[in-house]
Amino acid sequence: MLSRLNLIVVTLWVGALWAIGLSAYVLFDVLQDKRLAGSLAGRLFTIVSYIGMVSAIYLLIQRLLDYGTAALRQSFFWAVFVMLLLVLAGHFGIQPLLAQLRSAALPNDVMQSVFASRFRNWHGVASVAYLLECLLGFVLVLKVR
Repeated sequence: MLSRLNLIVVTLWVGALWAIGLSAYVLFDVLQDKRLAGSLAGRLFTIVSYIGMVSAIYLLIQRLLDYGTAALRQSFFWAVFVMLLLVLAGHFGIQPLLAQLRSAALPNDVMQSVFASRFRNWHGVASVAYLLECLLGFVLVLKVR
């Protein structure tokens, strides 16, 4: 039963990562109002961050309970651990910084402000971290059993 629950958790987390990543791209491509697109994408990324935190903590604890310290030699364990670090860095580090830059630019759009290059750089860091998290998700899918 627990192996099936692990499979469900991995599917939910990795599926959410890819679905929200693609949704954010579509939002910016379709909506004319980039502030609205950013706001919607931000909410979606927040939801997927919480899914990731809960999933990672469950999977790490479950793996340690099942395998003991031998879990520390498994690529699955380290992929989950690195993904958790990326989620935490993005949610508690990069996203608040981006929000601060957006609010400092008000009433202008951040991309039309003196903060544009800092915002662009940190957004790039966030994008690379998210892509790395998505790619590590493939490791989870392949190693979940």
